Amino acid sequence: MKSARERMDVISAYREVGTYRGAAAICGTTHKTVKRIIEAHESAGAPAAPKAPRARNYDEVTDLVAKRVTDTAGRITAKRLLPEATAAGYDGSARNFRRLVADAKQAWRNEHAGYRGRRPAVWTPGETLMIDWGELRIDGVLVHVFCAVLAWSRFRFVRFAVDQKSATTMGMLAECFEELGGVPKVVLADRMGCLKAGVVANVVVPTPDYVRFASHYRFRPDFCHAADPQSKGMVENLVGYAKSDLMVPLVGSKSTSLGDRNDAAAAWCAEVNANLHSEICAIPAERLAIEQPLLGELPSLRAEFGPRPTTRKVDKLSCIRFGSARYSVPNRLIGTSVTVLVEDDLLRIIGPVTGEVHAEHALVAPGEVSIDDTHYDKPRPDKPSRGARPRTQQEKDFLALGPAAEAFLTGAAAAGVTKLPSEIGVILDLAAAHGNDAVVVALTRAVEFGRWRAGDIRSILATHGQAPTPRPAGEPLVLTLPSVPTRSLDAYRIESGESS
Repeated sequence: MKSARERMDVISAYREVGTYRGAAAICGTTHKTVKRIIEAHESAGAPAAPKAPRARNYDEVTDLVAKRVTDTAGRITAKRLLPEATAAGYDGSARNFRRLVADAKQAWRNEHAGYRGRRPAVWTPGETLMIDWGELRIDGVLVHVFCAVLAWSRFRFVRFAVDQKSATTMGMLAECFEELGGVPKVVLADRMGCLKAGVVANVVVPTPDYVRFASHYRFRPDFCHAADPQSKGMVENLVGYAKSDLMVPLVGSKSTSLGDRNDAAAAWCAEVNANLHSEICAIPAERLAIEQPLLGELPSLRAEFGPRPTTRKVDKLSCIRFGSARYSVPNRLIGTSVTVLVEDDLLRIIGPVTGEVHAEHALVAPGEVSIDDTHYDKPRPDKPSRGARPRTQQEKDFLALGPAAEAFLTGAAAAGVTKLPSEIGVILDLAAAHGNDAVVVALTRAVEFGRWRAGDIRSILATHGQAPTPRPAGEPLVLTLPSVPTRSLDAYRIESGESS
């Protein structure tokens, strides 16, 4: 490329000789270079001619793409739009079409100021708690997970549930408040149907139960706009994190009950809240300790919401009936009313006011009984005890002889001794004559051998304790016989010569 001085020399030489080749010979260059320099010099003052736009292979579908991007508020993808463009005549590559769609989306965002980005939130301690529900199918069962994040400290709360009903959601919120040790000023949720009574002019009207719940805990319920998950992206990320890091490892595990899964969730929360958070570069548990004094005070009692709880009265057997089955409770509660809660396959019996858990049982089939021996004063006997209960003075005197007399009485009754009262009278006379000790020994022997008459007792007493006592057969007697010399049969064989 010629310098400015060389170009000026070429122009001067051309003006002197008037030809391209003559100027080229003077300046030591080619006539083509001289021509290019002269033409550029002469056209320097004139405006450059506009370039004709180059045709592109997507010009035919540009309007289609712009319309579809506008209709979908900039959300449609090139992958979904490519079949329509192909049907409209586009025959270029997918890569070139993606560039067209990206340019159309950018142009649409530039025209709409609301889609040019978001301002990052600045959270205040003790201000906002975000909540959301997630669900995942584990071993063929749909499991629901409740997630909550305290915005400033990033303290996370995750629990499992059997459904996403209003009572369940508010129960989870109450447990979350107790875990935090206070109540934030605002609870931000999406437009979940269990808490939403309606929408008027894009303003969510909460359900009456949720309003009462919020009034009891003294917080303000807040709701996101429709299709605006970015406003609570913190808890949206927690739902995904809980699914991938907590729920997926539970697939195929032995933790099938709701209680076991919630124990795993509590351990998981303790672990993640004790680790350094990458966004705030702090430990959420430590930040919660700073934020906790700024939270609202917890009420003294939990709010009762949802359907009326199931109550039962404890009967004289220290049991309640639920689902046509009996469940034991501590016998000190006989005659009182208790509240019954059923979670998954666990039945929990609690106090209606204090919330104290009195008993927990696994659900049983109708007609069956679930008994806890610790609910009673003494352990359950192996068989019913139906001892003798004397009424007359004669019966009392006879049973006063001790267990042997009671065993004789029950054995004689079982043997069908019809004149048992008279037999007892005779035995008492024998006791007066021979003494109680001798009669007790005789009664013991009579019970041992199954003799149930007073005459049998008299016969035993007549032996004066010298009656033989049979013993069971002992071990077999094994004797070792003495060994004697023996001869083989060959010694008795007759030779052929001897026989002749």
